[in-house]
Amino acid sequence: MAHFAKLGEGNIVESVHVVNNEVITDNDGNEQEQLGIDFLNNLYGTNDVWKQTSYNGNIRKNYAGIGYKYDQTRNAFISPKPFNSWTLNETTCQWEAPVAYPDDGKRYKWNEATTSWDLVE
Repeated sequence: MAHFAKLGEGNIVESVHVVNNEVITDNDGNEQEQLGIDFLNNLYGTNDVWKQTSYNGNIRKNYAGIGYKYDQTRNAFISPKPFNSWTLNETTCQWEAPVAYPDDGKRYKWNEATTSWDLVE
């Protein structure tokens, strides 16, 4: 199944819709994003902006979620910034904490006030 994100104002994802792969496959057996866009706009009687997305990140780096932003320059879906101190990894287009998550098998939550990971008891 193919997935398409409907973009609203500011390229913010409003919804994600599933389209059968047969709909987006042309006569030569190749997937064509535009076929899915046309199908969805015909289905809903709209002229909305749609971008294809994928669970495995093969298309536009990250699977689109409601509230994510589509960044045209990076051709990527980017989640809302979780904390002010976090920075965007330009390769993955995912937010990263200024301190790496501890690798000791325990659970932690981010503490923005101290910019550190707090152990969850």
